[in-house]
Amino acid sequence: MTRARSIVLLCLASLLVAPASLAVAAPQAKPADAAGCKDHPLFTRMPGMRIVSCKASDFDRAVFKTGKATEVAVEGRRVDLKYAMDAGLTAPSPLAIIRNHQQAIAAIGGATQYEDQRYTILKVSRDGKEIWTQVDTAWQRGYFLTIVEKQAMAQDVVASADLFQSGLKATGHVEVPGIFFDTGKSELKAESDAALAEIAKLLKADPALKVYVVGHTDNVSSLDLNTRLSQARADAVVQALVGRHGIAAARLVGRGVGPLAPVASNDAEDGRARNRRVELVKQ
Repeated sequence: MTRARSIVLLCLASLLVAPASLAVAAPQAKPADAAGCKDHPLFTRMPGMRIVSCKASDFDRAVFKTGKATEVAVEGRRVDLKYAMDAGLTAPSPLAIIRNHQQAIAAIGGATQYEDQRYTILKVSRDGKEIWTQVDTAWQRGYFLTIVEKQAMAQDVVASADLFQSGLKATGHVEVPGIFFDTGKSELKAESDAALAEIAKLLKADPALKVYVVGHTDNVSSLDLNTRLSQARADAVVQALVGRHGIAAARLVGRGVGPLAPVASNDAEDGRARNRRVELVKQ
């Protein structure tokens, strides 16, 4: 009788324990993408991957390698995506990630611009836009995408002769917004014409005014290169004012100081962009 009662109690105990065991073994929900993140329309993702972080900017800059010692800076709408492999799955090799993206871009008429063991750089033209992509496989069990849709910046800050006059009177120097150069070059872009006209307007309104035209750069590349570049850009502004607007050369002196007078940290692109500028300084 005692033996039979023990068997019954063991059976009841097993029934009480079973639901708890089943609850522990229940499959967990698949990890979701980071809040607000989604794939770029240009690419689907590698199987088993999820987005762990993302960032988008309406206007930013990225530098893409085009060879072992060559690169190109592209400005426009930028999207950064970071993908990670779900736990328990085997991550694809870096080469598999690179080849998948190369074949995807080729299928829509694009081409590979560069490849090494870590990166591939891709370019395609779609809907009238030139789109550059960097695939970075350095991160273990995942990869990074940096995508820039090339476009010109919408100019929100407008040069004004009145503002130049106020700035020179208040502090002796003033930044000139709207002066544009291509990366690493000193030829003035056509978009600079409006700002140059406002500088000329300022000088014509005050015939006694003489100014230094000072070029500034960020700290990317060497000090000597940046100093020469900033001097060449300052000289280009002076030459445009003299040649196109009839300002006497004796009233203008071009000087390049490279990265020696930053107005923001060069550690991030937004700061570097602020440091690439042209100023007028009262003589």
